[in-house]
Amino acid sequence: MAGSDCLVTNDWICGAYLRSRSQELTDATVQHVWITAVSVAIGLLIAFPLALLARRGRHFAGPVLGLTTVIYTVPSLAMFSLLLPVFGLSAALVVTGLVLYSLTILVRNILAGLEAVPEEAKEAARGMGYGPVRLLWEVEIPLALPALMAGLRIASVSTVALTTVGSLVGKGGLGNLIRDALPSLFKAQVLAASVLCVLLAVAADLLLLGVQRWLTPWTRVRAAAPAAVTARTPGTAPVADAAKTEVG
Repeated sequence: MAGSDCLVTNDWICGAYLRSRSQELTDATVQHVWITAVSVAIGLLIAFPLALLARRGRHFAGPVLGLTTVIYTVPSLAMFSLLLPVFGLSAALVVTGLVLYSLTILVRNILAGLEAVPEEAKEAARGMGYGPVRLLWEVEIPLALPALMAGLRIASVSTVALTTVGSLVGKGGLGNLIRDALPSLFKAQVLAASVLCVLLAVAADLLLLGVQRWLTPWTRVRAAAPAAVTARTPGTAPVADAAKTEVG
């Protein structure tokens, strides 16, 4: 009985709530992760060809970037209302809205990454007989990965937050728990669901950061090079030598 006192007093931190509602929290978290992952994956599949189209010239870039920017400015309530006649009260409604919101971030970062590929690298690949498709997949995309992954990280964290808005139609993952708890101000449920949302966003960012570092090992080598040069700048002793001198 004493362990349930925090439920009676409606405390913010309540272990009894976590124990008694663990399955509810798990189900909401799984739904949240599923909606986020599917939305970002579909958004990436759509954003990539749009970025390639925008790269073809200003007359394509203007409409593509303009349209994705306009979509991002539409309030979530209005977006879901516009999609409601097509998808009804379903998870597809929420996923479609989140996909549309992710396009602004993903298209711009993919385009920025592709445009930042050095022309010398592309010319060297063409001189080796690379065609457009092989040049894209084996030269341009690998070199554009840092910008692409940065956009993917931002889009993922943003989508984790926006998924809670899906509670408007009952498909908001942890947002459903927050929505249900607010009328009665069920503090433990509001706090637990909110903290889990933050943890999901942090976990998604760290996971994608790890993937980025794994896919782009050359960026770590490049970052380490200036430190090595600094350690052996003319007129100064190398780090190891300096340490030996101090010991001597």
